[in-house]
Amino acid sequence: MTVKSPTKIPKSITVSHLFKSYGKALKLELIAGNRGVVRRLREGRVNRPALALTGFYKYFSNKGIQVFGAAEMTYLKSFSEQEQYEKLRQLLKRTIPCIVLTRNYLPPKAMLKLIKEKNVPLFRTPFITRHFINAATVYLEYEFAPRTTVHGTLMDIGGTGTLIRGNSGVGKSECALALIERGHSLVADDLTYVSLIDEHKLVGRSSELNRGYMECRGIGIINIAEMFGIRSVRVEKRIALVITFRIWEQGLEEERTGLDQDYYEIHGVKTPHIELLVRPGRDMARLVEVAALGQALKALGHDSAREFNERLIAHMRKK
Repeated sequence: MTVKSPTKIPKSITVSHLFKSYGKALKLELIAGNRGVVRRLREGRVNRPALALTGFYKYFSNKGIQVFGAAEMTYLKSFSEQEQYEKLRQLLKRTIPCIVLTRNYLPPKAMLKLIKEKNVPLFRTPFITRHFINAATVYLEYEFAPRTTVHGTLMDIGGTGTLIRGNSGVGKSECALALIERGHSLVADDLTYVSLIDEHKLVGRSSELNRGYMECRGIGIINIAEMFGIRSVRVEKRIALVITFRIWEQGLEEERTGLDQDYYEIHGVKTPHIELLVRPGRDMARLVEVAALGQALKALGHDSAREFNERLIAHMRKK
């Protein structure tokens, strides 16, 4: 099975978006160049321009954040103000989006002069360089991650991110509501935004507009957090299992042993997939809960179906 929704990769984000979204977490302070916040970051890379300051620009990455740490600042201070100005002028000619000074360094006069001339946003942060780069890379990786949308309800069931799919009206929301009543958490109702992180992790979330809300046929829109408590809602969750609801029809066969593993593919990543047939009298929430807990056991190395199969084979050999 393959998701048909097209994958979208953001081509760029503005410096303003970065500052508004992650400025507090990264402890960024805008020193100068505020008119340049409309500049765009075109890659999720954080670059230290140490080699560039020496005049080597062959592999210079000018599309991401430029970070000046202890090495860069110490190197600049070894030159006169005019020499600093020339070195920084060559750097800013490459149309960089912004500069971040770590360790709360104060910018040299030559840097401030060029920043005002070129309108390049200049920030500083108390973080040491390594910590800032690590934190910023995590946020940028999310912003530039490939994305798609999947019609389905995402739940956190005992720590297992479970995406429940199925045609409209098949009972996804009713199942999710029953799971929430049993202490599990809602991530996204009906439409899940899925991002590919680290090229192998699928992380789902809802839109900010409808986060924590659910549509129940016959009742309407309900606020899950207000009704069941804040623990009943999660912002995002890694998807570990996909379950598809399908209306039962005469002649349809159901999995009986669990030995054959099906997969559902999103962003080229295969996720364990189970198809459950919806019939009158079946407790779908209980089945989904058991399936999610079973998947959690598999992640720990315990596969009930295979363990029983091995016991059965061993028993037959004894006879």
